[in-house]
Amino acid sequence: MDRRRIFGFDVEGPVQAEVFILYLADGRIRLTGPCGPAPWYIELGEDDDPVETVDRLTRSNVGEPIVVHSTSWRRSREAVILSFVGVIDAKLVGEMDSVDVTRSELARSGPAAAPSSIDYTQVLEHGLRHLAWLLNDDSVVRGELPADWVKAVADYVPEPFRNLR
Repeated sequence: MDRRRIFGFDVEGPVQAEVFILYLADGRIRLTGPCGPAPWYIELGEDDDPVETVDRLTRSNVGEPIVVHSTSWRRSREAVILSFVGVIDAKLVGEMDSVDVTRSELARSGPAAAPSSIDYTQVLEHGLRHLAWLLNDDSVVRGELPADWVKAVADYVPEPFRNLR
């Protein structure tokens, strides 16, 4: 069985990156990508660095990303799934299909158990909340993303450790 070290811990079996390619149009967050307005799944090889691979494949299939950031992980699709948001300039969308991103309830679980099912819209909601947190907390992300992203994610409020209250 395939065993590798991802983000400091050992993982057995396949690993995939789930990439949400996002851009702004008239202040609205939109989802696009090589797979259209849906998550883009990338199989990661045993020696692949996940962030470098997502960044490189975004560059070669879409164009220069503004930000690529890992936002979560889970087991699904018979693999470990590492979720990423990739923000691009709207000029790169070209002929790729796109949709407006709508809000979604987060997948909820117990304090020590994963949710029984997770829809990709819930993963995207979590990713946008994560991006909103980064814009407030990470000077590198804040310095790279255009100012209109701050307004676009203003209503995406992170809720860390909600289940532990």
